[in-house]
Amino acid sequence: MKVDVLLGLQWGDEGKGKVVDVLTPKYDVVARFQGGPNAGHTLEFEGQKYVLRSIPSGIFQGDKVNIIGNGVVLAPDLFMDEAKELEKSGHELRSRLHISKKAHLIMPTHRLLDAANEAAKGKNKVGTTGKGIGPTYTDKISRNGLRVGDILDNFQEKYAAHKARHEEMLRALNYTDYDITDIEKHWMEGIDYMRQFELVDSEHEVNRLLKEGKSILCEGAQGTMLDVDFGSYPFVTSSNTICAGACTGLGLGPNKIGEVYGIIKAYCTRVGAGPFPTELFDETGNQIRAIGHEYGAVTGRERRCGWIDLVALKYAIMVNGVTKLIMMKSDVLDGFETIKACVAYNQRGHIIDFFPYDINQGIEPVYVEMPGWKQDLTKCTSESEFPQAFKDYIEFLEQQLETPIAIISVGPDREQTIERG
Repeated sequence: MKVDVLLGLQWGDEGKGKVVDVLTPKYDVVARFQGGPNAGHTLEFEGQKYVLRSIPSGIFQGDKVNIIGNGVVLAPDLFMDEAKELEKSGHELRSRLHISKKAHLIMPTHRLLDAANEAAKGKNKVGTTGKGIGPTYTDKISRNGLRVGDILDNFQEKYAAHKARHEEMLRALNYTDYDITDIEKHWMEGIDYMRQFELVDSEHEVNRLLKEGKSILCEGAQGTMLDVDFGSYPFVTSSNTICAGACTGLGLGPNKIGEVYGIIKAYCTRVGAGPFPTELFDETGNQIRAIGHEYGAVTGRERRCGWIDLVALKYAIMVNGVTKLIMMKSDVLDGFETIKACVAYNQRGHIIDFFPYDINQGIEPVYVEMPGWKQDLTKCTSESEFPQAFKDYIEFLEQQLETPIAIISVGPDREQTIERG
């Protein structure tokens, strides 16, 4: 058996949650391998809308094992709120959601450090979600982290020591005007709530399940272009969002990886600060945002919108070893007369077709224009019903990216998902 990996190839918000939910019937296990509650996966089915932040998207399939892996950072209070909301809507979690003891905990003081660090950057803000993700990963790398397994033994003493260290750091940043009494109380309730779940050595569990012949789907958060090593640094997240992150975030050997599904939108979006070569500042960009409801699932922030960037996508496909593409939100472009795709960059007068070291400045997109399909895709139930102009767009993307597009989404509902032969 091999483990399949599902991840985003752009700057996040590609629609991973919906696809995991569509794919999970084929798998026995869904495992989340990195990121934290800064990433929201939105799922819509049976007239209901759900936003998952830390819990794997396979939780809606009743008989699946769901694993929060060691590469994830977890906020106990936010996890509790999310889980209770799901339980309230009739989704039983405790028997099928397992949490890695090696996952790191996001403390209330991590959020304060997040805010303090952003404030200290002045005009050079990264645009974090303020959830404490960066400081938590910083503690992890500097060997100062607090982990899920720590809640099982002498926790209060460990917590107090970590909190004192953070408070010292906050004083050094002149960030002292805060009161976390209520937040801390809720956070501790989250710790008690987490103790009711099965806390596991997830690397042993995942490999045991694989040995038993179980099929596993690994779910990533955010997108490749936000990867801490390969993204548009320093405007990136704090973890490895690429396929290799599934190995380190779950304890899997590289030889265990099978299919790598890369999710893309038919256009491109980005939340927060950072370079975005194909960003549109005109009415077209506003239209894409309005039609696509492009607002952050967690933060509510407006997403910046632009045409699809094939230079960045080729790069993302390369570093992930993508075997199949999944294209989301194709229907958002239904009404446009002309569709554009970036096929190269003009870098200070030189045309390049590869993703360079620095895209923070001096990059202009080189576009190819195609006629729009001007037809409602949301009513399509099979590939044969696609208008010819849309088929041409798909064929163009496959030729450029040298990777097949296996699944196409034509609407937000679970049913509006078309698998191609």
